[in-house]
Amino acid sequence: MNDYSILEQTAGKYGAVVLKNEPMKNHTSFRIGGPCDVMIKINCEALLCELIKQCRENDIKYYVVGRGSNILVCDEGLQGVVLLIGSDFGSVRVDGEYIECNAGASLAAVCAVALENELTGLEFAYGIPGSVGGAIFMNAGAYGGEMKDVVVSCRYITEKGDIKEIPLEKMELSYRHSFFSERNLCITSVKMKLTKGEREKIKDRMDTLMERRKDKQPLEYPSAGSTFKRPEGDFAARLIEVCGLKGTACGGAEVSTKHSGFIINKDNATFDDVMGVVDIVKQKVKEQTGVTLECEVLIMK
Repeated sequence: MNDYSILEQTAGKYGAVVLKNEPMKNHTSFRIGGPCDVMIKINCEALLCELIKQCRENDIKYYVVGRGSNILVCDEGLQGVVLLIGSDFGSVRVDGEYIECNAGASLAAVCAVALENELTGLEFAYGIPGSVGGAIFMNAGAYGGEMKDVVVSCRYITEKGDIKEIPLEKMELSYRHSFFSERNLCITSVKMKLTKGEREKIKDRMDTLMERRKDKQPLEYPSAGSTFKRPEGDFAARLIEVCGLKGTACGGAEVSTKHSGFIINKDNATFDDVMGVVDIVKQKVKEQTGVTLECEVLIMK
């Protein structure tokens, strides 16, 4: 059993909240996941630096989690410390046409600030249920827009606990991929460049996209959004639908009948329930179409 006392002392020094045996289902949009050993709610970059250094020096496994909107955590939970980058580390600042925000800021909050300051360009992100840090990590996008269209630079912490800054041109942003995807790095803040617009037009666009989401997506059930990445030249949802897999269920998990790209937690689904549906879908789509679907959701176990 790991000794987390040094981490708890550091968190206390910064006035950060520490939770023990905290159920991960309380911190994921899937509402699935067992307890982690320790969770520390990050409230500043300096704290995060110290904790990452201490984890490395003491051989403690750590997980960086944002708003949990694109992860699936196993029912046994996570052995190690979860560094939660959420609202405690989510300030948003405006400087002319630039918005700078800490990684824990929700996209909804940043979109609201953009609207308040009559800045356009981020409307596509309204309704995406993630944090800014997570959005950069996977180059989140929707309705023709992506984070790479608005980001200028971001700050991050290396696995050694050093702070660095990276400009857009080195972020390697592509479809659901970034410089951070295969590296053990932690995004701490993001700088975006928007343009001046008209408040009513910005609000209308945000409202229109939100209505489209409500109309087409099963937002009434817990999920992690689109379960599979878009295969080249096609759409995962189309392939799943033509294979007759809408409504396919395993325990409490189900392929949504409203949007086949979503696997939903319909009735107290477990990790194994969701993975069971994932496996069925991948197998059937491969058999019937020859296409191998790849999970967009990050599996944590």
